[in-house]
Amino acid sequence: MNGTTAYTPPTVWSWNKESCGRFANINRPIAGATHEKDLPVGRHPLQLYSMATPNGVKVTVMLEELLALGHTGAEYDAWLIRINEGDQFGSGFVAANPNSKIPALMDRSGATPIRVFESGAILQYLAEKFGNAFLPTERAARAECLSWLFWQMGSAPYLGGGFGHFYAYAPTKIEYAIDRFAMETKRQLDVLDRRLAESRYLAGNEYTIADMAVWPWYGTLAKGQLYEAGEFLQVGEYKNVLRWTDEVAQRPAVQRGRMVNRAWGQPWSQLHERHDASDFGTRTQDKLETEQR
Repeated sequence: MNGTTAYTPPTVWSWNKESCGRFANINRPIAGATHEKDLPVGRHPLQLYSMATPNGVKVTVMLEELLALGHTGAEYDAWLIRINEGDQFGSGFVAANPNSKIPALMDRSGATPIRVFESGAILQYLAEKFGNAFLPTERAARAECLSWLFWQMGSAPYLGGGFGHFYAYAPTKIEYAIDRFAMETKRQLDVLDRRLAESRYLAGNEYTIADMAVWPWYGTLAKGQLYEAGEFLQVGEYKNVLRWTDEVAQRPAVQRGRMVNRAWGQPWSQLHERHDASDFGTRTQDKLETEQR
């Protein structure tokens, strides 16, 4: 196999910071804060601390969809957490999410602030807070929606931390690791493609939080934009995923949500912080569609 050497695990593992590659400055085997830093608080009840990675996009899309639906209580302040610089290890962020991962939400609409972390939990929390918006109430449909939501939460680590890490970021290309996770990623795409062959959206005929959870990961992958791995994974063969990806991408709330807390790409595609709808300014649908192509 390419890029592999014989390795025998030691009896007791020890942390070698130099072996962590490009993420050595933020990866460590212990939890907790590394520095004191309070989180900023804006004027809206909902305070989001995030970055426009796929997990962050899930929540900003949901908030923009709620606002589009007329839920004025979903107005929010979105603060950029630069995870590559270790912002997630500030004391304020750790208090909001002890797992030190984005996104984290603070709901200050009541007498006592409520913290919500893990993107799937935030989606479900917001859906229930706003009258089961984008979350079916009929038992079978709700079960289907939540099943796909949690499918994404369980599957994406194999795509991101598995395939994405070893294919795009690992300091050494390891054939076994890339093959193992490429196989699993393609299996997951096939799972989605088969489902979307029989259903317009993941939970059925209605757009739900399941689509909001899956689209930022697998929609981006299907368009060849995630890890620049489209050709390697032959994503064009998943026709139903591509059909669904394009349909979701046309939603104005999705186009707005994917820009929030984004700090890379074309300048017009970035909105580092979001505190009001007017912050989107002159960014246009045509420009977003150009980038998506």
